[in-house]
Amino acid sequence: MKTIPSLMQMMQELIATMSVSSTSPQWDSSNRPVIDKLASWLEALGFSIEIIALDGGGDKANLIATLGTGPGGLVLSGHTDTVPFDENRWSSNPLSLTEKDNKLFGLGTTDMKGFFPIAIEAAKNFIDQPLQQPLIILATADEESSMAGARQLAAQGKPKARIAVVGEPTGLRPIRMHKGMMMEAVTVQGRAGHSSDPRLGNSALEAMHTVMSDLLAFRQQMQQDYHNPLFEVDVPTMNLGCIHGGDNPNRICGQCELHFDLRPLPGMDIEALRQSIEQRLQPIAERLQVNISLRSLMPSVQAFEQAADSELITIAEQLTGHRASSVAYATESPFLQQLGMETIVMGPGSIDQAHQPDEFMATEQIEPAVEIFKQLIARYCL
Repeated sequence: MKTIPSLMQMMQELIATMSVSSTSPQWDSSNRPVIDKLASWLEALGFSIEIIALDGGGDKANLIATLGTGPGGLVLSGHTDTVPFDENRWSSNPLSLTEKDNKLFGLGTTDMKGFFPIAIEAAKNFIDQPLQQPLIILATADEESSMAGARQLAAQGKPKARIAVVGEPTGLRPIRMHKGMMMEAVTVQGRAGHSSDPRLGNSALEAMHTVMSDLLAFRQQMQQDYHNPLFEVDVPTMNLGCIHGGDNPNRICGQCELHFDLRPLPGMDIEALRQSIEQRLQPIAERLQVNISLRSLMPSVQAFEQAADSELITIAEQLTGHRASSVAYATESPFLQQLGMETIVMGPGSIDQAHQPDEFMATEQIEPAVEIFKQLIARYCL
C-alpha cells in the first residue's frame, strides 16, 4: 500500500482547492482538481477508480471509488463543491485550513470537504482485510447548485450497494427525513398602456395580486392537509420570495413575474403539486384575460424518508446513542434511495456552520466520526 497524506494534510489540500458550485457563471468553477486528488489517494489505497464526467459540458465530474466486490456493500457519499464566498467577511483565509480554539476553519470544512479525509481514514483500517461486500466512497459534483452529479448517477443506475450514508453535517446524529424543495416562477403577461385610460391595457400586476392570493390560499390548504410532528416546522412551507413587474407609475404593467419556494413533506409528490398549481392558475388567466405560465427555476428535489424500523436506522441509533430525526434542508439522499439503497444522512460538523463566513468543524467531531464509519464498514463490508 502506498502512503497517502495524513487526515489533516488531506483536509488542508482539499480546502485549498477551489471547487465553487454556483448558478452564477462568474463564481462557478470546476470540481475536477478535488476529484483528482481524492482519486489519487484512494487509488493508492487499492480502490478501483471510476471518474464520470457530467453531461452537458463543463469540467465537472463524479467519482466512484470501490474497494472489494459483491452485490451489497456500503456507500459513504459526499459532495465536492462549496458555495461561493466573500473573503472579506472571513477572519482567516477561507482557502487555508486554520486551527484555533479546537476548531478547524476553512471553506468546506463542514459542508462538506472535511467528510472525505475522515471517510478515508476509516477506510484505511480495512485495506488489508478480505471484504465480503464492497466499500464505495462516492464524491459528487454540483450539490450546492443543481445536484446534477447525483441526478446523473441516479439516471445511470450507479453505484449499486445495499446501504448509503450521506455525510452531510449532522453532528453525527442520524437523520432519516428531510423536506423536498421546488423553486418556481409564475409569469403573468398582460398588456401595457397609458395609465390615464385603463381600457388601453390589462395590468399584469393586478392579475399577479390575484395569483398571489390564490397561492397563499393553496399554502393554507396544504398546511391543513399535511402535517408531520417529527419536523420542527411540521407543515409544508411556501415562501413568496421576490417579484418583478412594470417600469413606471404612469404605465399599465405589461408583465410581472413572481418567484416562490415550496418545501413539501415526505409523501407529497412534487409533480402532483406542480400540476395542482397549474390547474389553479388556468381559470385565473381565463377570467382576467391574461397569459399565466409556470416554470421551474431549478430542478426539484423530492422529500426524503427512510423507514424508522429499517435496519440501517436501528444500527445508526445504536452506534450514536441518538434517535433518528429530521432536518429542514435538502440533500442528495433521495437520489441514492432511487438506486435501491437504505439511506441515512449522518456526518461530522454542524449545519449551523454551513454557508457561513468562518465556517468550521470542531476537532472533537473527527475521532468519533472515524469510529462510527469504521463500525459501519465492519458491519456492512466484512
